[in-house]
Amino acid sequence: MPRGYIDGPASEEAERLADQAASGAHTAAPSELRPAVYGSTDEQPEPHFLGWHDELDPAELFAAGKAWGLTVRRVAAA
Repeated sequence: MPRGYIDGPASEEAERLADQAASGAHTAAPSELRPAVYGSTDEQPEPHFLGWHDELDPAELFAAGKAWGLTVRRVAAA
């Protein structure tokens, strides 16, 4: 049966969130999302980050046989 109050770590988190809301403090601003190219190469067969879409052409990488399994994902840019 619910007791109507929070105990333990959940209460500490609730207090922290309440303090943060009262002070007007915000967490980090959302990062800009940029299109990133992921794919596999001979050196690293598992899909991995290859570069930013505006800095390289995935079609050119594939046509040259330098990478395969290419995808473009929107990821947060640091």
